[in-house]
Amino acid sequence: MSAIYNYIVVEGPIGVGKTSLVELLSAHFGAQTIMEQAEENPFLSGFYKEPSKYAFSAQIFFLTSRFRQLQDANQVDLFQQMVVADYMLEKDRIFAQLNLDSHELRLYNDLYGLLEEKLVRPDLVIFLSAETETLIRRINKRGRGYESGIAERYIEEVNQAYHQWFFQYDRGPALQVNTNGIDFVKNEGDFRKLLDKISHPVKGREFFNPLGSI
Repeated sequence: MSAIYNYIVVEGPIGVGKTSLVELLSAHFGAQTIMEQAEENPFLSGFYKEPSKYAFSAQIFFLTSRFRQLQDANQVDLFQQMVVADYMLEKDRIFAQLNLDSHELRLYNDLYGLLEEKLVRPDLVIFLSAETETLIRRINKRGRGYESGIAERYIEEVNQAYHQWFFQYDRGPALQVNTNGIDFVKNEGDFRKLLDKISHPVKGREFFNPLGSI
């Protein structure tokens, strides 16, 4: 099956399975990947323990590193090679609005505005959604050390913020996929259902609720 999109971004809250789906899509289509390296942020573990102390440093590090990495998409001839990324820059703003105070957010927004306009927009955003309880279970299962200090209340806030962002997203085709009862990695049938869905044009914001395999 050939792709009808040249630049796909997979988005969603922490623990929803973005990276796993990007790896599957990349292998299937022979696409170049852009993968976020959150563990490289030296302020992240401190943020999860003392958010008010480390929020601004962590956010600015993420913003600048994400921008530099996403510039890779600008350098690719999207007519010759497909690109699949596991985040988009708008994701950074979701967290900034949650974590920064008003003065920090004003400075952040000035910098964000300068950077965001320089990036190529994706042809399709796949928004993976799940209930907070599902996210917590998946986070605990993968056992990443820097995620051990995340409060469940914070995960809920992030999840709600992502849903609000999706309902307001109007910059291109976007597909919300309910992942509560599916597993792209362990069940090939789940992945095939998604491939079939994106083999047809997504118009505006659409919702995809496949029958669960788990």
